[in-house]
Amino acid sequence: MKILKFPRLLSILLLSPLFLFGQSKSILPIKYPNKPKLVLGIVIDQMRFDYLNRYYSKFGNGGFKRILKEGFNEKNMLYPYVPTATGPGHSSIFSGSVPAISGIIENEWYSRKDKKIIYCVSDTTVQSIGTGNKSGQMSPRNLLVSTITDQLKLSNNFKSKVIGISQKDRASILPAGHLANGAYWLDSETGNFISSNYYMKELPSWVQSFNQKKLAESYLSKDWNTLLPIDTYLESDPDNEPWESLLPGESNPVFPHILSKIPRKDFELIRSTPFGNDLTKDFALSALENEKLGKSEYTDFLTLSFSSTDYVGHAYGPNSIEIEDTYLRLDKDLEEILNYLDRNLGKENVLVFLTADHGVAAAPGFNLAHNIPAGLISGSNFVKGIQDYFQKNFGNAGLLEKFSNEQVYLNYSLVESLKLNEETLFNGLRTYLMEKEGVANLVDLNHIGNSNMIGDQLERIKNGFYAKRSGDFQLILEPNWMFGRSQGTNHGTSYHYDIHVPMLWYGWKIKAGSSIEKVKITDISSTLAFILGIEEPNGSIGKPESLILNP
Repeated sequence: MKILKFPRLLSILLLSPLFLFGQSKSILPIKYPNKPKLVLGIVIDQMRFDYLNRYYSKFGNGGFKRILKEGFNEKNMLYPYVPTATGPGHSSIFSGSVPAISGIIENEWYSRKDKKIIYCVSDTTVQSIGTGNKSGQMSPRNLLVSTITDQLKLSNNFKSKVIGISQKDRASILPAGHLANGAYWLDSETGNFISSNYYMKELPSWVQSFNQKKLAESYLSKDWNTLLPIDTYLESDPDNEPWESLLPGESNPVFPHILSKIPRKDFELIRSTPFGNDLTKDFALSALENEKLGKSEYTDFLTLSFSSTDYVGHAYGPNSIEIEDTYLRLDKDLEEILNYLDRNLGKENVLVFLTADHGVAAAPGFNLAHNIPAGLISGSNFVKGIQDYFQKNFGNAGLLEKFSNEQVYLNYSLVESLKLNEETLFNGLRTYLMEKEGVANLVDLNHIGNSNMIGDQLERIKNGFYAKRSGDFQLILEPNWMFGRSQGTNHGTSYHYDIHVPMLWYGWKIKAGSSIEKVKITDISSTLAFILGIEEPNGSIGKPESLILNP
């Protein structure tokens, strides 16, 4: 046997990890648990993908930029259905499903049976908890499928803890699912976070203590100035543009917004400022601490949706200084949350994902000012036009039972009594509407296969159609056209500005990197099920994205 000489043996030992005293910590592999102790699902309401690049140079190192550098960026995350809105977005992220299966076709829809509009999380069988008004009469019962949060609790006989938080009720309730320990949302009347007796008999003591701090009142006593010198906001339009909305009492939509002098009877105003996100962050940190999330042997799940980005975005548009400032402030909120997780759980124990429920179009005024085709349609005039068409050609304006979510609901009893058929009504109405400026198409939802829509557009219409809640004909507007008024903007279409959103993964076993492979929002819950080793939600149509994980 060959014997190593002592000098050579000593050199081998000295170069081994056991003898590299000063560097031993840096080269030892991170010890990950078999599953993350906590999953934090962050949804940013109305965040377009391009914001990550547009504002990158102004982000600090601890928020968005940290997640981008240390996590995995799926750059081509798309929504596979229309319309793109808050309710469907949150339900699809956490169920892996689409409106055609989940039943959440919009934030609200027309019910033929009840002859009224139904809100996506309304539930008159439950009572408000934490307020004396009806804003707590909400639950997930209209959601027809399970969520990844439901499946997590089912996987271990309900040992995991699931909490949902948002200013918006639907953005808290739908992600948290049917089996949540609690879902909390902001009550505009009181400025408190509330819930319903679907989840609990009374607010936990920590929620009551949080509400007693009156933080909403405190935030609204401040004025909204830009976080940085306003002349450095070069990524945005000038401060005063005619297509920007006004806060109450303002004569111009400009900084500073003097919130402290705006007369108000409630706390609704906080939603339209970045301070609504600050308040949400404060409540989330309190929930993490007091619910001891991530501290048991079972994986816990916190769903956290930031809503002020949507309110500000609707009011001022994606090219405004207001929306840029809101994202720069949200960046600091994210940094505070990540720092808390570092101190209390450790990055290796927490899986974080960040996405959005939809994007947004530029304000029509902005597009027109820059010679980009766009326009506005008066909703009331449009509906009257359909009624007049039915009256003139078929003798009864009541054939239009309802126009909701850009869908035509026919009055079936009138169709039958007048001995008409749907095909005749559709063909005639489509010919009439195609002469209207801004109208791209009309699709017969009951005969989608006969549509002349192409590829992905047709698939998105199919995925958005649920027969028991949808209308009969779907209106398709041209790009950058929308119903509404001259200030602000909207979303809801299948165009790229509405369907392309961020998708960031960070923490537990997530490798640093990025991909331009096309993925769908329905893939998120499938990926989580793969990571957690549990059953996918029962309406899931997604596929796991193993590319994001370290071996």
